[in-house]
Amino acid sequence: QLQLVESGGGLVQAGDSLRLTCTASGRAFADYGLGWFRQAPGKERELVARINRGGTPYYPAVTQGRFTISRDNAKNAFYLQMNNLNPEDTAVYYCAAEQLVVTASPDYWGQGTQVTVSA
Repeated sequence: QLQLVESGGGLVQAGDSLRLTCTASGRAFADYGLGWFRQAPGKERELVARINRGGTPYYPAVTQGRFTISRDNAKNAFYLQMNNLNPEDTAVYYCAAEQLVVTASPDYWGQGTQVTVSA
């Protein structure tokens, strides 16, 4: 079982960068796939990046080229580097974990961190 805690959200301007961190407590962190999701008001939750147990990342088209996910198994942590942010990126961002690879319904979730991008 994992407990996940996000940090690093905040208010930025369009074009700025922000780095989110998710710190995990629990066993066998290296065995988990990890991911970042977001949910904006009135919209469905969506995947913005994931990285599998082996370290291979995946990005949907909406974040490809702007967001980078990485993991540090020695620190039980993973990260989301977000560059060239725009107002459409405003949402609550959640980190998540699941055995091997994150799917649409991960087993473990963080509490969420707000990211607000002003025009």
